[in-house]
Amino acid sequence: MENVQASPTGGDDANNKNGWINRALNFIEVVGNKLPDPAVLFLVLMVAIWVLSWLLSGVSFNTLHPATGEAIQVTNLLSSSELARFLSSMVTTFTGFAPLGVVLVAMLGVGVAEQSGFINAVLKKLLAVTPQMLLTPMLILVAVVSHTAVDAGYVLVIPLGGVIFYAAGRHPLAGIAAAFAGVSGGFSANFVPSAIDPLLQGFTQTAAQIVDPDIQVNPLNNWFFTSASCLVVTLLGWWLTDKVIEPRLKNVAIDGDKEEMPVMQELGVREKKAMYLAVTVMVAGIVGLIAWMLPETSALRDSQGQLASFAAPVMKSIVPLIFLLFIIPGVVFGYAAGTFKKSKDVIDAMSKTMGSMAYYIVMAFFCALFISEFARSGLGTLLSVEGGSLLASMDLPGPITLMGIIVLVAFINLFVGSASAKWALLSPIFVPMLMQIGFSPDLTQAAYRVGDSSTNIITPLMPYFPLVVVYCQRYVKSTGIGTLVSIMLPYSVVFLICWTLFLVLYWNLGMPLGLQASYTYPTP
Repeated sequence: MENVQASPTGGDDANNKNGWINRALNFIEVVGNKLPDPAVLFLVLMVAIWVLSWLLSGVSFNTLHPATGEAIQVTNLLSSSELARFLSSMVTTFTGFAPLGVVLVAMLGVGVAEQSGFINAVLKKLLAVTPQMLLTPMLILVAVVSHTAVDAGYVLVIPLGGVIFYAAGRHPLAGIAAAFAGVSGGFSANFVPSAIDPLLQGFTQTAAQIVDPDIQVNPLNNWFFTSASCLVVTLLGWWLTDKVIEPRLKNVAIDGDKEEMPVMQELGVREKKAMYLAVTVMVAGIVGLIAWMLPETSALRDSQGQLASFAAPVMKSIVPLIFLLFIIPGVVFGYAAGTFKKSKDVIDAMSKTMGSMAYYIVMAFFCALFISEFARSGLGTLLSVEGGSLLASMDLPGPITLMGIIVLVAFINLFVGSASAKWALLSPIFVPMLMQIGFSPDLTQAAYRVGDSSTNIITPLMPYFPLVVVYCQRYVKSTGIGTLVSIMLPYSVVFLICWTLFLVLYWNLGMPLGLQASYTYPTP
């Protein structure tokens, strides 16, 4: 390919055509940068809730609580007794925050598997043995699964996408785009349970309990839908990459520094042996778990012999099982490959992972206080009941309401990148509100996940977006933020439209969303 400078989108005409995209992105970036950090945002919102509760505490509302049948009364959170209660319960509010423990425990196991090199080795092996004709779908599928390890997809699979495509004689930017679409655009499509499942479930359950204090939400309440979504995202990404994105890039010169271009390295003999051993141990563990669950008298079943009930020990052990599923193979791989020499290396891997979770812990502190105060004030109940009544009076078809929620979330995602921060903010509003018109928390959460994923790949406010631009610049020096957005925009639009329609179809067919999940509230 000639070493000439070319626009990553196909020349000056393309730049002019995409000028409106760049202008829109500049506006979004300016507006988004003016938003406070999510942790600060929760603090500001909590103070706003305090003030609003004080203003409305003297107002009599005719709105009846759906559970008690009594008129909803707003509690003045600035009263002396409420402030004393807030201070005395601050520590337990934080330590009792549902998503905190489950995320940290799951990440301890995933962190060891990642730091040992086990996850990276499995990803490399999967991509290395893929036939040329299946290169694109395999790359996207691996990218989708890779976010089980949180950052692994961004730091490994996306740059590998460029390396693999370049080595195969294809345009490296197409490989990067396909991998980015899978890792970030397909963030909520995964057939492997991960830390994001209990994280979102914790927020959903807390929000649902504003209306129904006794309701329980399974951590894998969207598992079947997200598993099926893997196929949707992979097929859509495959078609877009091969038929839309790569043809558009065919005249784009690769003018990067040859010495800076990464080279795909094969697994060494020791790494291969370590990987096979670790995978064998993982499979053996899964088989052992299944064998433990099968007997009707299994200790993992509830008193009625059921595995899928909330009382069943196996359902209560999902997060610890995720922890074990990753930490044991991770340790085995680490010692076999030589990345772990002594037990302290394993502890160091956990410590490093927890270090990366520091920001989440800070955000969770303020988020826990906000959600607690929001629920305590009664404003959440009032808003959800009134909002539900409004939606019910509009008498919109269920699919239209669901689509509206997805589009709204997709728009908000352009300004607030963190999935957990967004859902922590929106779940106390959306979940109770939609429960009032018969939508289950499980369905609302599924709708949120579709909207949250689809626009990840076109917002420069997503923390890893600048990193992907750097990956592209290794091959095409003139790549910028607007360039990457123009490449990823077809993925975002097609994912949003088709994935939304898929959820509606999935719902109409009555296919199960996940474990102990339903489409309606109250559950039939």
